[in-house]
Amino acid sequence: MVRYAVSNIALQAFDHADDFGRLRELGLEAIEVAPSRVWRDTWHGLTTIEVSDYRRRIENAGLGVVGLHSLFYDRPELGLFKEPAERAQSLDFLEHLSKVCRDLGGRTLIYGGGRRRGQVPEDEARAEAVDFLGELTKRVENHGTCFCFEPLGPDDSDFINSALESLSIVEEVGSPALQVQLDAKALVENDEAVIDTFEAVRSKLVHFHANEPGLGVLGSTGKVDHRALGAMLRDIGYEGYVSIEQRMVNESDPLSDIGKSAEMLMASYERKPPA
Repeated sequence: MVRYAVSNIALQAFDHADDFGRLRELGLEAIEVAPSRVWRDTWHGLTTIEVSDYRRRIENAGLGVVGLHSLFYDRPELGLFKEPAERAQSLDFLEHLSKVCRDLGGRTLIYGGGRRRGQVPEDEARAEAVDFLGELTKRVENHGTCFCFEPLGPDDSDFINSALESLSIVEEVGSPALQVQLDAKALVENDEAVIDTFEAVRSKLVHFHANEPGLGVLGSTGKVDHRALGAMLRDIGYEGYVSIEQRMVNESDPLSDIGKSAEMLMASYERKPPA
């Protein structure tokens, strides 16, 4: 059965650990971690003590860690399609984040940003992505983590929008450290919110983002049929996390908005079909 999570981008940056207990009361079971929402330095200045302390505070509230996302938010100079020096740094940074994910008790790292191809021809971009991800997965296979190359809408990325394109790269790389994740709003934006998409990725799907265009409260735009998406996840027997990806809409009371989304999440992505 599916498990329920929320990203910490819905919470106050650097000061949200006191909210973990309330998240558990809302029925949520895990945190998806955007590193730059927790630590001002997510790389060389980040200590194992800081990582273990964050994990301890999560677990003390009865929650677990899904994994990481928003990987390049504080490192816009890194990513795919870079010059050799930046490419090498990008691989080092992602290997580091994989270790952070492992040490937090997480598994998935969602590769969303850091991949604008610009003037790079599509076939060259794909070849570079396969080569880059092949190198990366060899470095992290012994961590017990996996990267997911996130399909995004056309406004969010000019490279790999389709879930099926993402799947084809996963299959070409052929590593257990590279799997598939789906994103609710991207499925709608790419006209892939159909059962054929879910059936195609069934064996590789390890993570699902429940979100809205603009990352508002679930159900707020009316553009995403979360009940239909939940039904398709049940149809393929998905048993991983469904994670609310929502920005902090109301800074004065973020938990209220998370509560609204949690209610929509559990009504739409039900663990069993309605009687």
